[in-house]
Amino acid sequence: MIDFRYHLVSIVAIFLALAVGIVLGTTLLQEPAVRSAREVTAQLTKSKEELRTQLDALQGREAGNDAFIAAMTPSLVAGDLTGQRVLLVETPGSSTTVREAAQQVLIQAGAAISGRVTLTEKFLDPKSTGVLDGLVNQLKPANMIFPATATPWDRAATLLSGAFVTTDQAQAGTPNPATVDIVSSFETGGLLTTDGDPDKRATLAVMFAPEKPYEGENAEVQAGALVSVASGLDVAGKGTVLAGAAPTTAVPGDPISALRDESDIAKRVTSVDTADMPAGRVAVVYSLREQLSGRAGQYGMGKGASAMLPTVTTPTPSPTTQSGS
Repeated sequence: MIDFRYHLVSIVAIFLALAVGIVLGTTLLQEPAVRSAREVTAQLTKSKEELRTQLDALQGREAGNDAFIAAMTPSLVAGDLTGQRVLLVETPGSSTTVREAAQQVLIQAGAAISGRVTLTEKFLDPKSTGVLDGLVNQLKPANMIFPATATPWDRAATLLSGAFVTTDQAQAGTPNPATVDIVSSFETGGLLTTDGDPDKRATLAVMFAPEKPYEGENAEVQAGALVSVASGLDVAGKGTVLAGAAPTTAVPGDPISALRDESDIAKRVTSVDTADMPAGRVAVVYSLREQLSGRAGQYGMGKGASAMLPTVTTPTPSPTTQSGS
């Protein structure tokens, strides 16, 4: 018969073995892992500090470059748009700050601002296409014919553009008698608002894209509607630039990305995706000047941009040209 002493010794031996295992596990087995984790943590901390230093340096360089370009902007754009009238078009979600900064540079370039048109959310709402078509059919001149594939926004853009811009320098600054009621009708319908005298026609147009791409099930349609307006303004005037800050990757609700994906329109209408930067505002002026020469391009740093800004050239606009590019 196994006595009590044997049981006691056995139990003590078991607990002793467990204790030895725990000690060995925490010292011999886990120590290398702990040391390795500490080394990795130290390396990651060092890398983070190095990246922060690099980021601070890059941000400092960017701020310095922006300050230099802003100081040089008046001389960089002086006289580039003398004699031209520019229409400003704001869109739902666009930045007032970006528009005001661009407007200042356009004035420094010698342009006169004809006025500002602000498109409303109702204008872009697919549920409002019936209202758009109704106004277009009611107000369009008898000789205005639309392609069979034209969308409601294509038709509205064609009608509105005739009221806001012209290719004829002699008619710049004067209302279009054939479309005198168009602007007030669209305002009454809650589709747009105006500031200044945009009905006294401009020769060029700058449309400002929303700060953030549109979202939701109608995002792609809304972006496409703005591309239609930009295209209509370009056809009716001497040139149009769609300006904003595009995301680094193409997004369905981003009008600049949508424009660049429309190859036929992108051949005529210019986009600038750095309008929130001093260099981008200079690019807007150079792009308008390029439009006067009958050319277009996609500029900035986002997807689809071919260069930061256009090549500096001397514009050679033709008074008989029927399109901005």
